[in-house]
This record gives sequence, C-alpha cells and structure tokens, in this order.
Amino acid sequence: MRLNWKSALGIALSAGLLVWTLRGESPAEIWSVLSQSNLPLLALAALVATSIFPLRAIRWRIILDPLAPKLPIGALWRSIAIGMMVNNIYPARLGEVARAFALTRETRRVSLAGSVASLAVDRVFDALTLMLLLVSAMLVPEFPKGMTVGGQPVQRGALVFGAGAVGLFVILYVIVAIPERLVWMYAAVVGRFAPRFVTRGSEIIHSFSQGLGVLRSPTRFIAVFFWAIVHWLVNALAFWLGFKAVGIDVPFSAANFLQGIIAIGVALPSSPGFFGVFEAASRVGLEVYSVPGRQAVSWAIGFHVLSFIPITVMGLYYFARLGLHFSDFKTPPSDKQ
Repeated sequence: MRLNWKSALGIALSAGLLVWTLRGESPAEIWSVLSQSNLPLLALAALVATSIFPLRAIRWRIILDPLAPKLPIGALWRSIAIGMMVNNIYPARLGEVARAFALTRETRRVSLAGSVASLAVDRVFDALTLMLLLVSAMLVPEFPKGMTVGGQPVQRGALVFGAGAVGLFVILYVIVAIPERLVWMYAAVVGRFAPRFVTRGSEIIHSFSQGLGVLRSPTRFIAVFFWAIVHWLVNALAFWLGFKAVGIDVPFSAANFLQGIIAIGVALPSSPGFFGVFEAASRVGLEVYSVPGRQAVSWAIGFHVLSFIPITVMGLYYFARLGLHFSDFKTPPSDKQ
C-alpha cells in the first residue's frame, strides 16, 4: 500500500495529537480507569453507537427516494458499513467513495454520480444537526461560562462550523435550481480546452443534480432532518453512557457538545479510524466541563476502540461478500459508469 502525501500527513498529525493527548498521563492509570469501569455499561455504549448506522440507512433511503424509490434498507445498511470500515482501516479517507460505489453494486437503480450527490446531502444534514446540538449545549444553564477551546471562545468554532454547513447547502441548492445553466457553463469552459470531456461531464452534472432531489421537497427535507436529529441524539446517548461507565459525571448536553467538537476535529487530516484526532478532541471538549485528563483520555480510548470494532468487522464481512477490492475506489467516478 503506497501512501500519498495527504495520507502521510494525516498519519503524522494523528500520531502527534495522540502523543499530545497522552501527555502527563500514565498508561497504567488509564488502564486502571478502564479496568474499574462499568464494563456492561461501556459495552452498551458501544452497542448504541453501532445502532446509529441503521438509522443513517433510513435517512439515506429518504434522500435517495426521488432518484430510486423504496430502496431496500439492507442494501443501504451494508453500503454504509462498508464505507465506515474503509474509513477505519484504509488511508486517504475513501469511505464515502466506497459507500457510494458499494451501493451501485447492490442495485443498478442508482448511478455512482447520483449516489455521491446523495452523500453530499447526507453530510450537510450531519453538519447542520451537529451545529444545532452543539449550540444548544452551549445555551443550557449547565454549560460552563467563559470557556475557550484552543484559546478561542467555543461559540466561535460553532459559528465557523455552521457557516461552512450553510455555505455548502447554498451550493447544493444552486445545483438543484439551475442544473441546465451549470451544464451550459461547464460546456462553454471545458469545451474550449478538452471537448472530449463535455458530454461525460454534462451527464455527471445531471446525475448529481438528480441525487439532490430531496432538497426540492419540503416533506422529504423535514423527514431527513428528523432522522438526522434522531441519529445524533442516539450517538450522544452512546457518549453519555460511556461517560457514566468510566465515572464522568456531566449532563447529557455535554455529549451533544463533545460530538460537535469531535466532528470539527475529524475534519483535519488523520490516520484511518481518526485515532489521535478523536482522542485529542475528546480531551479538549471534556476539559470544558472540568473533567480530569486521565478520565477524559480513558473514556476516549475505551469508547473509540469498542465502537470501532463492531462496524469494522461487519463492514469487512459485507465487503468480502460483495467481492469488492480497495482498488475499486481509486478509479475516478467517471470511469466507473
């Protein structure tokens, strides 16, 4: 496996953040916290964390419904599991490409371009929901006053995260609203330099626009947003159960806050599985609630490892069953249609 510079940078950054996270902490003490934790409750936290992926399948089905009505939940769930597994064990963050490609292997009703477009919508809903829950956590009375993250007010990070999500939504709506205009602009520009790509590129823009069909329906928009909220509240519940398992006493809103901080953190280049970045973001986020470093790091490592295993194993199983190979995801989408 050859690493490109982005993958190498991500691995190096993850290693550096992991060293930073473990500064001043004894591995023996971290193991002591984990060994003395409530193991059934920690296992339940991992189970609840794994349950978010079938919930994501329900949401993805609604997003894809204008393009391919009533897709089987099983096909969507298996594709999601494959995508998560690829992100967990393979560098270069090919998980979303793998997820989109796996769905095209499950059904011929969805093109790769349409599948990728639906994932763009899926991720924007993630960003908006996480921003909403993050801001709501900062507005409750239990939130510590005057706290900063990296020397900056925590509200500033939430605003940047939210602005990025809103900006992406605007771009997607433009694609939905004026696809023919975009095709004309594309043909006018590309036709001058690479005419042979005009037809294929125009087809991809049309397919991508079709994949954004959920944005045209207020009813579907509300349904997707509802399932996005359910998804992230269940994920927050998994976090909170893990807190209780290792003796961290914080309000439920702290889990909403922390998953928002982690979402911002994992946007950085990282190793497969986001190791290092996840732990560093967890320590930073829990420090806002005055959680000691040893407990924060113990929770982060224990929860991360236990939630990593089930979805990775299931994804590997479905990956092998579909006869996929990692090389399948390295070819540009236009070459797979």
